[in-house]
Amino acid sequence: MRSTWTDERLDDFKERVEQRFDKLEASVDRLDDRIDALQQTMINGFIAIMVAMFTGFVGLAGLILTQM
Repeated sequence: MRSTWTDERLDDFKERVEQRFDKLEASVDRLDDRIDALQQTMINGFIAIMVAMFTGFVGLAGLILTQM
């Protein structure tokens, strides 16, 4: 391993580091989009379950009231 770095080698190193950070930033953006889509799916699922439960409770209440 070399103990000294030339300006050219430092410039090359800086360029490679910047390229890696650019790739990382692009990956983070895609991950944010996927998390947002998952959150929207979970909200829609929650709403669907609540509607189904409410419908069931109303149906059950109607059944109980008609049996009285």
